[in-house]
Formats: sequence, structure tokens, C-alpha cells
Amino acid sequence: MSRAQIETAGYLKSFPNLLGCVCCLEGSEADIRRTVNRFVEGEAWTDDLQGSDLVLTPASCYPIYPIAAARGAVPASGWTFDVGCDCFRREPSDNLDRLQSFRMREFVRIGAADQVQDFRQGWLDRAQALADALALPWAIETANDPFFGRGAPLLAASQRGQSLKFELLIPTISTEKPTACMSFNYHQDQFGQAWGLSQEDGAAAHTGCIAFGMDRLTLALFVHHGVDPDRWPTGVKQALGI
Repeated sequence: MSRAQIETAGYLKSFPNLLGCVCCLEGSEADIRRTVNRFVEGEAWTDDLQGSDLVLTPASCYPIYPIAAARGAVPASGWTFDVGCDCFRREPSDNLDRLQSFRMREFVRIGAADQVQDFRQGWLDRAQALADALALPWAIETANDPFFGRGAPLLAASQRGQSLKFELLIPTISTEKPTACMSFNYHQDQFGQAWGLSQEDGAAAHTGCIAFGMDRLTLALFVHHGVDPDRWPTGVKQALGI
């Protein structure tokens, strides 16, 4: 996605350590050939890379907000988006439940504060029923994002104190530290302010998103039901349509 969009969204300030940037070799043919020759000769070549105007999308919802803002004022009924894509985060882990490249499906709600909060609560109830249908053990807990830097503890405490983020946790590789397979996020008017997303009365729109980690959910199914889907419980297969 656009580097300018991720900068406007504030991701670079909050999670710079997780961002993946697209870098390229630029210059004349001779310049690029010299770089290639250094590689052929066993020398370092990556110092010649230059940042481009693209970054790897860290979450499916980020490209939605500028698209919505370009539409003009948010109608009284609000907007709901269904979006999914491959995402990337430079995770400092080699655990199976913390991949650097992963698939995320999100439902994004934009509108008034009560619309977004009602949307999130509806999905909190719906997600629990989904986890039950998949016969997966779960718990829902208040959570926070992995903010960067010295101010991270204060930001995390504020996010938790306002109950802006919940996660549905499923034990996969660890029962002591279960994996967050779904998240339920209320951004207040953060993205409304950043993108000039306004309601019909001129007030900044509020936003929220419900995120499903598709790889993590798949891992949870394998861990709890085995690697052969044909032998999974009948109810699970019916819920998945397989």
C-alpha cells in the first residue's frame, strides 16, 4: 500500500519496528549493474537499495480509510466494509502463531460512536458463537496493541483502561499464553481526524474493525481437531461448510 497513507494513519509513529518497506534499486543501467556485480563477487549490495513509495500492508483495514474519505461525508447510516488481504509485520518471533506474512479478514465500521460500538459488541457476541461452533476453547480479554518506545506502557494502559481493544484467545502452541485469533477494535475518532472523515453534521467519524487471523484460526483447528479434516467433528465440518 501507499507509504504516504501509512504515514498519515500514524502507524510509523506507533509501530515502526513492525513495518516492512518496499525497497528498490534505482539509477542508470550502469549503476544497477555495478550493484549486481558486487553481489556476484560476494560483496554487500543492499546498501544501494532505496525506499520506494510503497510499504507492505500491516493490517487489512488501513487502505479503507482514505477510500472512505474520498467518498465525502459519511451518511447517517454509516458505512461497513468487508476486506481481506495478505499482511506483513516484522515480528521478532519464529513461533507458528506469530508469522511475519499472514492473511487477515476484517469488517470495518465507520459512522457515529454508538454505531461503531454497537457493531463491535454484535461481533463480540457473534465471534463467541463461531468459536463454539468450531469446538475451540476460547476466552475474551481486554488487550492492547504492541506500541513502540518508552511511551508504550502509557499508551497500552490508556487503551486497556478505555476498553478500546478486546481479543478472542485460543490456546494453540501454549496454554499459558493463548493466541489472539480475533480482535475487536474501537479507534474512536483517530482515523476520522487523520483522514478528514466527517459525519453529515461535520463531526469527525468514528471507526472500528473486527479482525480475524485466518492462519491462526487454521492452526487452532489443526491443534484441537487434528491434521485430517475428514476426521474433524461433524458439527465443525458443518460450520465450515466442508
